[in-house]
Amino acid sequence: MAREEFDHFVVVDFEATCDKDARIYPQEIIEFPAVLVDAATGCLLSAFRTDVRPRHHPRLTAFCAGLTGIRQDQVDGGVDLREALAMHDAWLAAAGAAADAGRLAVVTWGDWDCATMLESECRFKGLAKPPYFDQWLNLRVPFEAAFGAGRRRSLPEAVCEAGLQWHGRPHCGLDDARNTARLLAELMRRGVHISITGSLAPPPTTPSQPQPQAVTPSRLCTCDGGVGSTACCCYGGVATRGGVMMTPGTMQGRCFYGCGNWTPAFRPMCPFFPAGLHPVILVKIS
Repeated sequence: MAREEFDHFVVVDFEATCDKDARIYPQEIIEFPAVLVDAATGCLLSAFRTDVRPRHHPRLTAFCAGLTGIRQDQVDGGVDLREALAMHDAWLAAAGAAADAGRLAVVTWGDWDCATMLESECRFKGLAKPPYFDQWLNLRVPFEAAFGAGRRRSLPEAVCEAGLQWHGRPHCGLDDARNTARLLAELMRRGVHISITGSLAPPPTTPSQPQPQAVTPSRLCTCDGGVGSTACCCYGGVATRGGVMMTPGTMQGRCFYGCGNWTPAFRPMCPFFPAGLHPVILVKIS
């Protein structure tokens, strides 16, 4: 049953601000739970949980409160995300799991917790997060390797299919994390291969970049031709990239151009833009 690659697994399952049939932006974590698992035995060693106070949408929607079971007074009395990350690190250290972060693997059910939620919130709030959150084990992957990938299961369905009984309330972050940890232990018991499935690529390193040159207005275009037309340049002189708006709303399906050095994960990558600043996208919506 031993997993020589790691000493510990830490299972996380964040709950965040949400609403029914609507998208909240920016979405923020409101429950930060974690369960520590011995990678050699599958034993659940310790648990951590803290309420997190949202900054941009401090009032929970009725849908969010009903889904997660989290009350308004809980988030009002919660800590901010920076403190939650520090508390989580201190908990790991006290449990003896932080001496060598390379021997610690984060486990999730799906990629959303690390690839989207924590990453995006830390970036828009300018927070540094521990590097062990930059790679993770999406337990859905080894589960489907063992039980088949014919249909997509929810976490409660996967727990049941593995022959386990669900404990607690779905969408309670700590209960979800505990059940994910129990499912992890069951897969280990069955001899299923457990390894990292996802990671965030580090931003490209550019040790010596030339100073940005002034760009004259003649180098800019109005991008009237849609996504298939000749690319124009942003203020940094970088060729723009075309795309189609996928987010539901009035702009869905419309064409746009944006800075070629901007990505949703890492934002601007050219020296024209100050660190952490979104590029001004010279866009004319088609």
